[in-house]
Amino acid sequence: MNSAGYAWLQESLRLSSFPLRRPARVQPVTRIEQIGETLAVPANTAPAPDDLLGHLLFALKHEGINLAILAQALPQIPAVALEAEFERAPNGIYIRKACFLREAFTGEKLNQSSSVRGAFIPLFDPQLYVTMPGERNSRWRVEFNGIGSLEYCATVERTPEIVALLEYDILARAQDFIQNLPSGMMDRTINWAYLHETRDSFAIEKESPSEDKARKFIKLLRQAHEGIPLSEDYLVHLQNATISNPLDMAAAFRHAQNHLAGPLHGAAGVTYVPPPPALCRELMEQLMVLGNNAPGRIDPLVAAGIISFGFVFLHPFMDGNGRLSRFLIHQTLCRAGALENGLLLPVSVAMKREERLYLETLEQFSRPAREFWDVRWIDHGQFTFDFIGDPAIYRFWDATPGVRFTLEMAKRAIEIELREETIFLENYDRIVQAVNETYDVRGSDLANLVMMCLTNNGTVSKHRRKQYQYSVPNEVFDYIEKTTQSLLREQQLEQ
Repeated sequence: MNSAGYAWLQESLRLSSFPLRRPARVQPVTRIEQIGETLAVPANTAPAPDDLLGHLLFALKHEGINLAILAQALPQIPAVALEAEFERAPNGIYIRKACFLREAFTGEKLNQSSSVRGAFIPLFDPQLYVTMPGERNSRWRVEFNGIGSLEYCATVERTPEIVALLEYDILARAQDFIQNLPSGMMDRTINWAYLHETRDSFAIEKESPSEDKARKFIKLLRQAHEGIPLSEDYLVHLQNATISNPLDMAAAFRHAQNHLAGPLHGAAGVTYVPPPPALCRELMEQLMVLGNNAPGRIDPLVAAGIISFGFVFLHPFMDGNGRLSRFLIHQTLCRAGALENGLLLPVSVAMKREERLYLETLEQFSRPAREFWDVRWIDHGQFTFDFIGDPAIYRFWDATPGVRFTLEMAKRAIEIELREETIFLENYDRIVQAVNETYDVRGSDLANLVMMCLTNNGTVSKHRRKQYQYSVPNEVFDYIEKTTQSLLREQQLEQ
């Protein structure tokens, strides 16, 4: 076996954990270095093949914090081994982290040969991870600064992409953009955002909401600005408001196993299985606490990505989880006070345009999680589900892909969706004014024709000409087309 650190723990202890992004492997190198997707380790630096604690401490030092693996590996290390290592190096950073975590995961106190002195050390290196203000453990002088708790914790790596997106300060730019619009245009742009956020959130689920359902969802989005704390009752209320079929409306978090299915038939078609009901309920309690606390303690968009993706991975309802998860982005931003004047970032509009990337981001969690379920087909639409993994895979998860995607969609929402709609509305006003100065056309007919012409790249279709032939003179169709095409050409030349 040429692995080291977390990879060695995974393989030797047969742990339930997702594939490592950068597994450590012993290779003919002179120093530890990243080569491609591998952490290359010199043979003389790697721990001995049978040194369980050695590999764990190596991982903590060189590979960061992987709580899903640590939660399963630490209880398997004898207390005496940790105590002896601590006695040898009582102020060692990594043995203190290991002892702190083992006590947290097992509830078993280790014997300390002497008290720990010196400064507190953060469990997660703030240079490598997005962290929250932590809770201090005086026994080991370790500060738990993870996003969540040791019952449910998301990790977000400070990748170059995430650092750049955070430095871009998307929310401040969104506020500046909206506030610099004329008041009438601001209201119209925000109203457009609510309407299209609703339409596209349903469209991602392959649904088209009725007028009544769309109106209710828009009302729901606006209510997010009230900053109501997350609770089971509130989430049930939200779920009921997003569901069309009364039979699918929940009364509480689910008590049955649910799953997601793809195009294949039978067990092979089951693409994702969320945690069992009891575990789901436990982790939802933790997620709600995080959702109520995190927005004011970390970047609001980071919190929004974690709450949204965390919710959809737990899947606490039998139906409506996808729409609710996207609503929670908006709700989290509102709780953080990051959206003023009723502003909404139309992230669902951006997600719909990047639907494949959205599905790929979801699959980075759902695909490896599926491997820890034994699913058997019984009859049409009926399966048995046997969870053969460890709860740690749902309890401790890597939110880095979801946070990056959320930040990217928020950036797109402000740079493309809101700006394009503002330009659309400005163009609409100019064309309507030009037509009104020359012709007398009924307002509703003119409004419809100008919008259709703008969305059809400056052409009024034959179908629309026929539809309005008895209320709109033929020369008006030509004038609308000519004015629209001239305006669009002018804007293309300016770009």
